[in-house]
Amino acid sequence: MEARINPFTSPIAGKVIKHINSAGKVVADSTLPAATQELVKIRASQINGCGFCTDMHTKDAAHAGETVQRLHLVAAWREATVFTDAERAALELTEQGTRIADAAGGVPDEVWANAAKYYDEEQLTALVSLIAIINLYNRVNVIAQMPAGSYQPGQFG
Repeated sequence: MEARINPFTSPIAGKVIKHINSAGKVVADSTLPAATQELVKIRASQINGCGFCTDMHTKDAAHAGETVQRLHLVAAWREATVFTDAERAALELTEQGTRIADAAGGVPDEVWANAAKYYDEEQLTALVSLIAIINLYNRVNVIAQMPAGSYQPGQFG
């Protein structure tokens, strides 16, 4: 597979990516747990079929110490016993926020209330922002058909 466009050589893409990365840095520096951030990025990327981001974030999570077992179970988190209740709430919010077009009423109140049991207002803001940012990246990469498999942890950091 070859990418339709090369976002690494496009001046416009470079400017856009710079701003998206700046927003991502705000979230990365928040008090939202780093492990939760990676789980959210992986799950949204799986849902959106973004191989590039799934490759990147599973490798980054493993490099940061995430277990292979948890990485393998992200897609089946509802049946897995290896995630905390807080992580499960974040994953549910991620799924609902990623599949927003599938839900006539948007994210259900009970999903939001469950997440609010585990995360304070700043963490919820970071979580919502992260869901939006990773969905943006997924869409860019899926539309451009960015190939997956060659990412090395820390390659873009």
